[in-house]
Amino acid sequence: MTSQPPSLERPVTVADFQTAKSQGRKLVVVTAYDFPMARLCDQAGVDAILVGDSLGMVVQGYPDCLSVTLDQMLYHAGMVSRAVRRALVIADLPFMSYQASVRQALSSAGRMLKEARVHAVKLEGGQRSRKTIRRLVEIGIPVMGHVGLTPQSYHALGGYRVQRDENRLIEDALAVEEAGAFAVVLECVPAESARRLTARLRIPTIGIGAGAGCDGQVLVSHDLLGLHDGFKPRFVKAFADLRGEILRALSTYCREVREGTFPAPEHEFK
Repeated sequence: MTSQPPSLERPVTVADFQTAKSQGRKLVVVTAYDFPMARLCDQAGVDAILVGDSLGMVVQGYPDCLSVTLDQMLYHAGMVSRAVRRALVIADLPFMSYQASVRQALSSAGRMLKEARVHAVKLEGGQRSRKTIRRLVEIGIPVMGHVGLTPQSYHALGGYRVQRDENRLIEDALAVEEAGAFAVVLECVPAESARRLTARLRIPTIGIGAGAGCDGQVLVSHDLLGLHDGFKPRFVKAFADLRGEILRALSTYCREVREGTFPAPEHEFK
């Protein structure tokens, strides 16, 4: 197994995801919702940036992702696409932008590639989304699947819970693979179930709350950077405390303005 990333000299493609799985190289995916964060993620060397409908909670302050609209996703995905030089850009299709019909899904996904210029779309659901995924792939739109805990269906699932029905997980993931998806997100499933499924699937699995046995991992950028002070899921690791740093910087700015020490002479025009 190798930990070396692919060449930084060329953009990542969906084909690289399959190559990574065959070589045993872990895939690194992170969310971003605007130009500055996407630029940083890209320069850090991530394999893919997911413009998630989690922006409803992370950016907009809603308790869930259900209020996010397709136009809002297009707006944020466009900012991310303009920032990226190497990473694969994948955008979520938000709630009720693809569930009504295959025709609706084609329209929504087509707008994502045409207007926001993303490279692929992600949609939730296993067996119920098989026909939609297959049709999108047939017309040349790469699709990432999403099974296990599917946040757009959290009401039907009884809340944000670990999904322990391994038979259902297997059926859904195999349906996504059979339909032609290039990868699948496994969210909030027992680590051993995710490990067995990863070994069984031909396409890479991207875990979030699914243990280390997946082919790759995805985290929300605000979570891994320590920008939130609220509830932190068990599967999140904060790799920095940027919230603390930002608060310290803002507090210092407030103090210096009130003391009259900023702006200093070196900040003035003569």
